[in-house]
Amino acid sequence: MDAVVIGISGDGVGSHKKFLDRYLLPFTLLSDPKGKIRSLYGSTKAFGLLPGRYTFIIDRGGVIRHIFTSETNMKKHVDEALKVLREIMD
Repeated sequence: MDAVVIGISGDGVGSHKKFLDRYLLPFTLLSDPKGKIRSLYGSTKAFGLLPGRYTFIIDRGGVIRHIFTSETNMKKHVDEALKVLREIMD
């Protein structure tokens, strides 16, 4: 859908490499161990403990068009992202 996917987490670069290799993910993972990038977007920890799982749809102009969060339903992140991308493309 002509979208760029970037994952960001507090895990280290080595951990990301293993994860990408294991799951053959076709996108970039960025390491943000101090949470600086995530805090810029307001991505907080769930229940103060678990890392927040957010999907942001940002258009070509840098405008956040959609934010979705779910700690447990990873498939819903993909479904929501595709739905919004289709709407933006129309």
